Amino acid sequence: MYADTETIRRILADTGDTWAVVGLSNNRSRAAYGVAEVLQRFGKRVVPVHPKAERVHGEDGYASLADIPFPVDVVDVFVNSELAGAVADEAVAIGASAVWFQLGVSDEKAYERTRAAGLDMVMDRCPAIEIGSLD
Repeated sequence: MYADTETIRRILADTGDTWAVVGLSNNRSRAAYGVAEVLQRFGKRVVPVHPKAERVHGEDGYASLADIPFPVDVVDVFVNSELAGAVADEAVAIGASAVWFQLGVSDEKAYERTRAAGLDMVMDRCPAIEIGSLD
């Protein structure tokens, strides 16, 4: 229900190429770093969102989604489940088209709110894994 194939395909192939990655920093040992690298290889623009607002993978970083001065298509969430719902709400507020909660991140109420607002959403999946299986 939270990760059907059609929604995954739509987000990865049709939604747009600007991905805000919440939790992305220059810490190479974190999953966000490697996933962002894979997304870039597949032609996505990766925008780091982290309190440190670090430049990562050649892209300027921002402290919050609200600080990004251009449209964002997908918000990829690497924060823990307790914080993820607030990030999903911010994604709705900035006009993103989709929200993607990474492996291990889930919040059913946030899913319901986000879908009710008209956004596509996937929970507990990894786009770096899924993107490689697109035809």
